[in-house]
Amino acid sequence: MDGDRTSLDAFREFLSTTPSEERPFVLETQHGLSLHFDHFSTQSFMSLTAPDRLALPYTRTMMGFLLLQSDPRHICMIGLGGGSLAKYCYRHLPQARTTAVEINPQVIALRDVFRIPADDTRFEVICADGAEYIHRAGMLTDVILLDAYQEKGMPDQCTSADFFAACRARLTDSGVLVVNLMADDPVLPSHVERLASAFGTSYSVVRCRDVGNYVAFAWKGARRLPARRELYERARAPVWDGAPELLSTARGLKDGECLDWQRFIWRDQEQGYWKIGV
Repeated sequence: MDGDRTSLDAFREFLSTTPSEERPFVLETQHGLSLHFDHFSTQSFMSLTAPDRLALPYTRTMMGFLLLQSDPRHICMIGLGGGSLAKYCYRHLPQARTTAVEINPQVIALRDVFRIPADDTRFEVICADGAEYIHRAGMLTDVILLDAYQEKGMPDQCTSADFFAACRARLTDSGVLVVNLMADDPVLPSHVERLASAFGTSYSVVRCRDVGNYVAFAWKGARRLPARRELYERARAPVWDGAPELLSTARGLKDGECLDWQRFIWRDQEQGYWKIGV
């Protein structure tokens, strides 16, 4: 009961805090920590009992890149947030070196609060504009994880056709781009249209289990996705025993392969969101 009361007091303080576009704030309850820019959305969540666990369904879906690139040597993350994906990759992909690019120094300042590892030979956090980093970086990468939503949505520089083309150029031949998309983003279909302009038919859009997000996967080259059975076998491989929701992501990859952006239908009810039509 004392813990519940503490959580309630923390939530009341959270609601009384004036949002700031630049400065994030942290809500701590009995069970976890969450990162926010406003009172309406959660940027990241960390369980206090399992800080390395991927608590939000969309982050588990984003790890579906393992179905397409099972042995990444370098992962580039655009957007650090509370570091959920960074911590998971650091713990479960020891062969990979990860570079996290975060534009907001106030977010980076919270890395210890969210138990994000210190920089070492396998992990580095860079304070920079993620789009500029992709355009200027000289090295190739196996995976790009784009999770750059801010209070006002995805920055234009991270959704332009030029940016997606730069991502494609930055990937190795077997590389994968993964993009978190909000279902209530008014311009979500435009993001998918620009992604298709850069990757042709080599992309898929997956609806997440929490229905608040879509995740887009795009890959280098003109190859099609493996057959459904092969994707299922990859998801069930012993090496990924315990990996989050790979089987459901495998199903979603095939269902959303080369999805026509014009199939998105806006449902304007109490809170508008995009649904995929037939």
